Amino acid sequence: MFMTEPGWELYRSFLAVMAEGSLSGAARALGLTQPTVGHHIAALEIALSAALFTRSQRGLTPTDTAQALLPHAQTMAAAADALRRVASGEGDEMRGTVRVTASEVVGAEVLPAILADFRERHPRVVVELSLSNRSEDLLRHQADIAVRMVKPTQGALIARYIGGVTLGLCAHRRYLERHGTPKSLEEVVHHALVGPDRDIQSLRGIPGIEDILTADVFSLRVDSHLAHLSALRAGYGISIAQLGLVRRDPDLVHLFPKEFAPELPVWLVMHEDLRTSRRVRALYDHLGVALGEYVGTKGVS
Repeated sequence: MFMTEPGWELYRSFLAVMAEGSLSGAARALGLTQPTVGHHIAALEIALSAALFTRSQRGLTPTDTAQALLPHAQTMAAAADALRRVASGEGDEMRGTVRVTASEVVGAEVLPAILADFRERHPRVVVELSLSNRSEDLLRHQADIAVRMVKPTQGALIARYIGGVTLGLCAHRRYLERHGTPKSLEEVVHHALVGPDRDIQSLRGIPGIEDILTADVFSLRVDSHLAHLSALRAGYGISIAQLGLVRRDPDLVHLFPKEFAPELPVWLVMHEDLRTSRRVRALYDHLGVALGEYVGTKGVS
């Protein structure tokens, strides 16, 4: 007697239970009934001959087998999404879905205007925008296009260097009027500083600052760079920010422009298999031009 391979719907329910921690939560997330999700999990356990969850007072606890299975199921989910995006663009018309990943600051502050312009030119193309400070794996088709602040090393990727976005230590005029302007980089530590909480590693590699801004000097600690920007605009204190965003607000002041103005490289990346996709290539080229304008350089392929 041959056992049929478990279908994608079983793994989809498995991923939802792993994410939500309960059958009821997974059912709500998937738009299914709780018994249906329960049947899916039971069927998957039978097919794999392994228990995936144990019940506890806090809900369903994944077994070691479930934890080992998780990354493979996530790869399946990424592949399913990629198949859907490819299928959505069949035909000669410029339409379909393109998934873009970028850091939360770039995705929330820089890309919306760029994507709005692209939408006017290609209204049938749907953009999925994933805001994350971690690099999503283009090789596994978790995204079609990525805006990254590090140079990709995988050979199967097409990468375009856009240029360097300049960073600076900045403060709101309101804060400086209340607390004074530091006279040197060394004096900065005596002011209210906004910086990372657990992600102190993000400061490494920024020349001229890693020896000054250590974990113990920040009075507001948060790992969200969007929160850094919001605190800066609110007049909380001094923070590192992209000067392209600071220049949009005349009340934000770049401190020590000669002593501290490092550049963060910007790379635009896509998988080489997507070079023939009209909609992906159109958005890739559009982003290349617009991001080049943002960083002040045209960028070179």
